[in-house]
Amino acid sequence: MATQLKYARDGSITKEMKFVAENENVDTEWLRSEISNGTIIIPANINHKKLNPIGIGRGLRTKINANIGASKIRASINEELKKLEYCIKYGADTAMDLSTGGNLNVIRQSIIDCSPIPIGTVPTYQVVENSNGKIEDIKAEDWLDAIDLQAKQGVDYMTIHAGILRRTLPLVKSRITGVVSRGGAILARWMIENRRENPLYTQFDQICDIFEEHDVTFSLGDSLRPGSLHDATDKAQIEELKILGGLTLKAWKRNCQVMIEGPGHIPLHQIKLNVELQKKYCHGAPFYVLGPLVTDIAPGYDHITSAIGAAVAGQHGADYLCYVTPAEHLGLPGPEEVKQGIIAYKIAAHAADIAKGIPNARDRDDELSKARFDFDWEKQFELSLDPETARKIRSDLGIEADFCSMCGPDYCSMRNFHKAIGEMTFNEKRREERKRKLKKMEKERLI
Repeated sequence: MATQLKYARDGSITKEMKFVAENENVDTEWLRSEISNGTIIIPANINHKKLNPIGIGRGLRTKINANIGASKIRASINEELKKLEYCIKYGADTAMDLSTGGNLNVIRQSIIDCSPIPIGTVPTYQVVENSNGKIEDIKAEDWLDAIDLQAKQGVDYMTIHAGILRRTLPLVKSRITGVVSRGGAILARWMIENRRENPLYTQFDQICDIFEEHDVTFSLGDSLRPGSLHDATDKAQIEELKILGGLTLKAWKRNCQVMIEGPGHIPLHQIKLNVELQKKYCHGAPFYVLGPLVTDIAPGYDHITSAIGAAVAGQHGADYLCYVTPAEHLGLPGPEEVKQGIIAYKIAAHAADIAKGIPNARDRDDELSKARFDFDWEKQFELSLDPETARKIRSDLGIEADFCSMCGPDYCSMRNFHKAIGEMTFNEKRREERKRKLKKMEKERLI
């Protein structure tokens, strides 16, 4: 079975490419060419039957991902499906099932069966769960079994932590937060306790076999991403990025689609550099960033600290933003935290698209601004990212008043300007009328 990358390289335009081209309002042949170069991906497992495909990469709208998933502390299929419902309702482009508790296979299949958006996973979590948490007892081939199972279920992209190697582990010694990637830390422990190389690296060809068969997209994981500002852009992070660049070329040779995961916690002034380094070392493959968080002091508000970084990363070329919720670093996000994370990242992605100059990206802003100036509240609600919340806040005055409760009728700038415009228009009409009368009088006098 051919992948989207193989079709593109052969000059064929798939129904998925046509769907994405129409949705993005781009030329189909241009899209095919970018996919063939690896700068755009369409994560679309052939077994995900309900999928409405999306494109991620250069020249397309910045996409956002929402992480959902159960834990050992709280596991409920109904809650995960509610989170998925919020993902779809509020506009997440993809979702990742990061479940570590409950019946993982049933939860995953339920999500895939209900989802029109691409679904991603981290198969390492299932490997650990299958071993009852005994990481040292996991066999290398257990990863292949989990990956194969999830590919057959219809997972569209998988985070594969193949870039953390035994030789890179000493590079984290000077860090404050060590290895913060869950998958990366699991593999680090496995390598140390078994004194063997990363099985996702040594078995990369076999993983390509599975991905090529089902058209699963690689999301090459950033196992050594920084978990604090102190650790940002260090030797460990950059060395892994170079390794991921080599794996990208290897996957492309097998016609497998690839994107690269990125940091993490990054000071604002280092974000541009991080994007540039990823594009350089990973040959222009789409960049998928977690945030990045630009400060470490805001537990409970990390959807804000990270959305700031996400907007800047998107402006400088990041293609895909993994949301962060208010529960980050604190606990498992519920549906409401999922909603808040999505809205924050929709704002970040949209701001990035305007900065990138994506065609027509600002049209919605201009339309809402016109509605705001005309006091057309219903139109403002319709164009907003979260109509329900906007309508709820407006409920104190309804939609009839031409002012809000912040300024009231006397201090409303737009209301006063409307009146000034009205008065100016009235005076202009009077002046024009006087001119016409004078011309008429002059004409009559000459006669």
